[in-house]
Amino acid sequence: MLTLALIGLIGGLVTGISPCILPVLPVIFFSGGTQSARTTGVALATKAPSRARPYLVIAGLVVSFSLVTLFGSLLLSVLNLPQDVLRWAGIAVLLLIGVGLIVPRFEQLLEKPFTWIPQRNPDAGRGGFTLGLALGAVYVPCAGPVLAAITVAGSTGRIGTETVVLTLTFAVGAAIPLLIFALAGRRVAERVQSFRKRQRGIRITAGVVMIALAAGLVFNLPQLLQRVIPDYTSSLQDRVNNSEQVRKALNLGGLVNDQNKDLDRCSDGATELESCGTAPDITGIQQWFNTEGDQAIDLKSLRGKVVMLDFWAYSCINCQRSLPHVTAWDKAYRDAGLQIIGVHSPEYAFEKEPGNVRSAAQNFGITYPVALDNNLGTWTNYRNRYWPAHYLIDAQGTVRHIKFGEGDYQVTEKLIRQLLNDAKQGVRLPPATELADDTPVVADITRETYLGSTKRVNFAGTETYTSGEKSFQFPENQGTDTFALAGAWTLTSQNITPTSGSGQIRLNYRAKEVRMVLSGSGTVTYDLNGETKTIQVDGTPNSYRLLATPEIRAGVTTVTVGPGVQAFSFTFG
Repeated sequence: MLTLALIGLIGGLVTGISPCILPVLPVIFFSGGTQSARTTGVALATKAPSRARPYLVIAGLVVSFSLVTLFGSLLLSVLNLPQDVLRWAGIAVLLLIGVGLIVPRFEQLLEKPFTWIPQRNPDAGRGGFTLGLALGAVYVPCAGPVLAAITVAGSTGRIGTETVVLTLTFAVGAAIPLLIFALAGRRVAERVQSFRKRQRGIRITAGVVMIALAAGLVFNLPQLLQRVIPDYTSSLQDRVNNSEQVRKALNLGGLVNDQNKDLDRCSDGATELESCGTAPDITGIQQWFNTEGDQAIDLKSLRGKVVMLDFWAYSCINCQRSLPHVTAWDKAYRDAGLQIIGVHSPEYAFEKEPGNVRSAAQNFGITYPVALDNNLGTWTNYRNRYWPAHYLIDAQGTVRHIKFGEGDYQVTEKLIRQLLNDAKQGVRLPPATELADDTPVVADITRETYLGSTKRVNFAGTETYTSGEKSFQFPENQGTDTFALAGAWTLTSQNITPTSGSGQIRLNYRAKEVRMVLSGSGTVTYDLNGETKTIQVDGTPNSYRLLATPEIRAGVTTVTVGPGVQAFSFTFG
C-alpha cells in the first residue's frame, strides 16, 4: 500500500509540473490574492486576503478531481447522462464565479444559498472551496500509467482501497505545485501594498481570467497551448512511467480488478487452450467503424461466437506484419462464427485521428469492426502492453488464449479452429490459411527505433537528447543498431524536425527491410549502394520504405531530412 501511495504521489507531482497545468495557473494565482465581495468595501480596502483561501481552493480541487475521476463515469452511466456533463458543469461554475468577481452583487447572490453554514469568520476565504470544486471538474492532467489505472478502475466501477489511495495521492501530488502558485498569489497580496489597495481592480482581472479559462475550455484552447509549448517534463515522465517498480505495482499499466484478475491464468503464447476468466469489457472507446451504423459492440451480444480482440496501432511495423494473418482469418472464418474486433490503441498522438485510422484500415484491407481506444481504456482493462496482442474468447465469453507480439500464427489459427469446432459441432471449416510467417528473429535485427525525446532508444550521440532546439554532430565511432544526428534539430516528445534547412540522421542497422515513419511536406534523401534516393513526403504520418534486401544484412545509411518534414521512427523487418 505504501509503494502504491508513493507511486501515486510521484506520478501526480510529475504531472503537476508539466505543461498540462499551464491553463489553470493564472486562475490559481489570482485565487490566492482575491477577497470576498464583502471584504472589499472602503473600510476594509487594505485588509489582506484570507490566509485559508489558497488551501480551500486546492482542497476543493483535490476532492472534486478524485470524486469525478473515480465515480463520475459510473454515476453518469447510472443516470443515463452524457459523459461530459460534469465538465460542462465545471465550466459553468467557473463562468459564474468569474462574473461574480467582476459584479459583487452577483457574487452575493451566488453565496446566499450557503449562508446557513455556520462559520467562525464568515468572510474568510469565501468561495475558495467552491472554486476548487469547479477547477477539479475541468482539470485534465497529462495521461500516464497511474492516471490510466485510476480511470480504468473508475470506468468499471470496481473501486477498492488501493484505487482510492492511488487516486488521492495522485491528486495531492498534482495539487502541490498548484498550491505553491496559490500561496504565491496570497504572498503578493499580503506584501505588496498597491495590490491590497487595488483589490477592486484585482478582482476584475481575476474574473476576466476565469471567464477566459471557461471560454478556452469550451473551444479546447488549452490543448492547443499544450501542443505549442514543448513538454519540458518529458524525460522525467518517461523515467517514472517506464520504471519497473511502477509497472509491477500497477500490474502492467492497469490496476487489477474483478474483470481482469483471472487473466494471469493465461500464459503468453500457450500452445493449448487455457481458461482465463470472463473477458473484460470493451470500455472507453471514442468511436467505432465497420459496424452497422458505426454502433458500439457489447461482447455479451457476441455469445455463441468465437471472438478475437486484436490490439494494434496503424504505424506499428509489428502490427503491419501481423495484419495479413488477421485479415486472412477474418476472411476464412467469419462465416463459420469468428468475430474479430480490432482495438486500435495509439502509440502516437496522430494515431488518435479517426480519419487516419479509417484510411489505414482501408489500406490494410480491414473490414471487421474497429474500436478507437484513444484513452487506452480497453488496453488497460485487458492489462496489455504490447503491439500487437491477440486475445481469443470462446463462445461462452471466456478468454482462452493470449498472444503478445508477432509470430506463432499457426498456433493461433489452430486454436481458432478448435474453438469454432467447440462452439458448433460439425461446423465445416475451410483449409488453414497457411500464410508464411515473416516474423524476424529479434536477435538478428535492429529493434524499432523511436526518434521522439520520450521514447528515444539507440541514440549514439554524446549530446543530451531532450525536447527543444539543439545542435548535433556525428560521433567518430558509432555502434551497431544505433542512430546519430548532425545539424540543427527541434526535438519533441513525438518526433524530430530540422530547425532550419536540412538535418542528417546516420543509421547503423541490421535488417532486410528498413522503413521510416514521416509526415509533413518535403523531401527525404538517403544513400543506397552508392545511389541517392529521394522520398517525397506529403500529408499525415505514414510509413515509407527506405530499402529492402533478400536477406537480413548489416548496413549504414545517411538520411537527409528536408525542411518541413517530421521524422517519428525507424522500423525494421
